[in-house]
This record gives sequence, structure tokens and C-alpha cells, in this order.
Amino acid sequence: MRAYAHDRFGFPLPEHHRFPLAKYRLVRAALADDPDVAILEAAPIGWDDALLAHHPEWVRRVRYGLLDRRETAALGLPWSPALATRALHATGSTVAAARAALEDGLAAALGGGTHHARHASGRGYCVLNDVAIALARLRGEGLSGDVLILDLDVHQGDGNAELFAGDPTVTVVSLHGARNYPFERIPSDLDVDLADGTGDAAYLEALDGALAWALDGRRYAFAVLVAGADPWEHDALGRLALTEDGLAERDRRALGALRAAGVPVCVTLAGGYGRPIEGTARIHARTVRIAANMCAC
Repeated sequence: MRAYAHDRFGFPLPEHHRFPLAKYRLVRAALADDPDVAILEAAPIGWDDALLAHHPEWVRRVRYGLLDRRETAALGLPWSPALATRALHATGSTVAAARAALEDGLAAALGGGTHHARHASGRGYCVLNDVAIALARLRGEGLSGDVLILDLDVHQGDGNAELFAGDPTVTVVSLHGARNYPFERIPSDLDVDLADGTGDAAYLEALDGALAWALDGRRYAFAVLVAGADPWEHDALGRLALTEDGLAERDRRALGALRAAGVPVCVTLAGGYGRPIEGTARIHARTVRIAANMCAC
């Protein structure tokens, strides 16, 4: 299975910043010797591609470092030329993984899932919305039919909800912590709110219900799985209580249901802020391995 990495493109952060920049390198290293995973690097998108999902003024401000104090605070990351470059490469990884998934049935971006980026703003460590840009590129290359975004990050995907609110061909399903970021939400097609401390059994029951709802009478030409590691019990920002085994079962059920329905799936890794961060990287790597084991590439 093809997996696209962008970890070579870092950016400066203040000391002790919570963004887990190191995890991307750790995920790549964990998968480096897996014979079922081919790690590749994709070309970055261009700034014109960003306009497929974002307001021209937001793209201009990101490109040239014109974010004001409020925008920087909402993004949660200090702007730098390296941050802008990384956003292009990270999104390019998702575009490439989406194309590979259409060809092979499954593929992964070793990052991505930047689901808080809205049309005219970046939020919650998300500069550009990689999934929206990737889907726009696929549509331009001929993809037709309905698309499912199954968001299993612990935080509700407000950016995806906003960007696809007027698109009847895209169904956005989000399972997330009820009392977690973002605190002002835009409704998805289906939002499943989970109480603090939700563990494996209750989570998997909720996932089964969401999958049943999403797949009932619907046929999808494509799906994106936003497979955040932050529902983990040791995540610093998660507030849920899934074990590593529970997260692995989450991935098996979600991917198994989509593949059984014949849907090509692009996996993005999204959030994960575990203590230690090596645990988050281990969870992300296992997500990719589970996908690779299902791929008849």
C-alpha cells in the first residue's frame, strides 16, 4: 500500500509547544521496514490549488505571512515561511494518497486530516483543509458520485462541516468528544457526541451506529477516513479513554465496513498528542498497517 510522507518539512516552534511535530518522523520510522507499506513523497500543491477550498484573502495571508494576532491565536501556530511550505507539502501528500486510493482501493497520507481549516481561516493547527482540496482535485480529474468523510478524530471537524455544508454529494460524519474543541461548532451531516471518559465498548458501539447510518442505502464513489489517534486514554487533549487495542478495533471496523461496501478509502492520520508522543506514533503506524493488510495492492 502506498503511504505519502511529508515529515522532512518542519517549521520552527516555541519551546514546549504542544504541536507534536516529532510524531510524523516517528510514524515514518515505524513503518520504514514494513514490506506491505511503500513510503513515498509527493509533490506539493500550488497556491492556486489552495483556492479550490479557501478564500483568496486567506490564501494570500498564509502565503505572505500577513496573519494578524487573532488569526495566529486561532491557528495556534506561529507563521513562518517553513510553515507555509509544509502546508503545501502536507496537502500534496493527501492529494497523492487520494489518487492512489482510487487506483488501489486504499492508500494513506502520513499526516493530513486538517479538518479545522475553514474557507476563510485556519484554526486548531490546521492551515489548509487538505481533504477539501484533495476532493476538489479529484473532482477536476473526473471523480463523480458521492463521497463520505468519516472523521474519527477526537475533535469535531468544523472545517469539513463548513466547507461541505452546501454540497449534497459529500456526507460528513464525525465522532468526537462532546466537551472538547471546537467550542463553537458547525453541524456535520451526522455528529456523534461522546462523553468524557468514553472507553472502548461505548465508543465502538457508537461507531457501529454511525457506520450503519452512513452506509444505509447510500453508495459512495470514495471515502476519506480521518483516523485521529487522540481518542487514546493517554492523549493530552483527548478526554476520552480508548485503549490502543480499542483504537485498532476502531480502524478495523471502519476500514472493514467501507471496503466491504466496495469504497476506495484514503486514510489521513489527523490529531494525536499523547504522553509519551511515541505512543501516538505507534497508534498511527498501526492504523496504516491495518489498512495495508486490507489492501490488495
